[in-house]
Amino acid sequence: MAQILVVDDEVGIRELLSEILADEGHQIMLAENAGAARRLRSQQRPDLVLLDIWMPDTDGITLLKEWAATGQLTMPVVMMSGHGTIDTAVEATRIGALDYLEKPIALQRLLATVKRALRNQGVAAPARLALATLGRSAVLADLKKRLAQLAQASAPLMLRGERGMHPELFARHLLPAGSPFVSGAEALSDSPSDVLARAAGGILFVDDLRRLARSEQKNLEFLLARAEKHKARVVSFSTVEPRRLVAEHEFDAELAQRLSELVLTLPAMREFAEEVPEIAALMLAQLVESRTCPPRRLSTAALNALRQQNWPGNLDQLEAAVRNLALTALEEEIQLGDVERVLAAHSAPASAGELPLDQPYREARDAFERMYFEFQLAREHGSMSRVAERTGIERTHLYRKLKALGLSVGKREEP
Repeated sequence: MAQILVVDDEVGIRELLSEILADEGHQIMLAENAGAARRLRSQQRPDLVLLDIWMPDTDGITLLKEWAATGQLTMPVVMMSGHGTIDTAVEATRIGALDYLEKPIALQRLLATVKRALRNQGVAAPARLALATLGRSAVLADLKKRLAQLAQASAPLMLRGERGMHPELFARHLLPAGSPFVSGAEALSDSPSDVLARAAGGILFVDDLRRLARSEQKNLEFLLARAEKHKARVVSFSTVEPRRLVAEHEFDAELAQRLSELVLTLPAMREFAEEVPEIAALMLAQLVESRTCPPRRLSTAALNALRQQNWPGNLDQLEAAVRNLALTALEEEIQLGDVERVLAAHSAPASAGELPLDQPYREARDAFERMYFEFQLAREHGSMSRVAERTGIERTHLYRKLKALGLSVGKREEP
């Protein structure tokens, strides 16, 4: 027996669906509008939701987006409408809906859809952060439009951006509804034919090209040459431009050129700071839904404090801070003081008293540079390539500078 939530503003449809599904042995909850559905979902997680699109208070697509944005889209949702279009069905599927039923709903179609949805509900996982649920900022709204255009192309696409940006978030927005998404970084050591079979009709995504060894580059070259035949699209990500990939990371020049046939630069998180509260709330909801932490919510003051941060580490840094808050806060509602405590621990800025301001200029400058590069090395876990990229210093010059300051030189190759 499953618990099914039926959301529809028409009392006749609610009663009819309730009777049919109750006869099948299911427990039925009814909501006459989006507000009632919100309240029921906040109290419990149904096994399935049948959600009407056209409702007087809030339409079903908007409610679906809300659940996705707050991490509550962890159950299968089937949309219902008597006035739907193909575009509406595609949008609902992109956001996270499992299926679409057109009214009047045929009995056998209803029962078959419910049966299939309930087969999948046991493995439903907390909803991942999805670009479809964001877009308040002009920067992300513009980026989504560009991605929508690029989704119509089949040529390889290279995403460029800073570290910590979760590039998979943007690559998934290119994915046709119901199509496979294969992480190439993990699959490049597998049989190429198996990888192509899994990615057929979808996307093969390769994260951080700088890390690919020669053998992995050769496998990627093999896959790229055969991707079009399997209707698989190769999307990659790099924090450096193709020229630097070749010059500084032993990347094959021809492969870099083919991967960068199309290039799109991703904005850093500071460029869409107004989205931070929604992103942080979703990250926290995911931790709660997966039972990583007890029930938690962020106060308005806490959300504002997170929004005002610079976040040089982008989404990775925000995710680490939210996880820390979820596991160390003492109350269910995370307050401003909790955020200040965690941010101080994450940034650990040097105080002015630690700077040798009473020394001669040259000694003070050397002491500051030593402190600066110690911080950069610690943040990048000793990776010289990343420190060079972060500081804007050519790597050979960086080695000389560190040696002159008496600092331990990190590895020349990426870990």
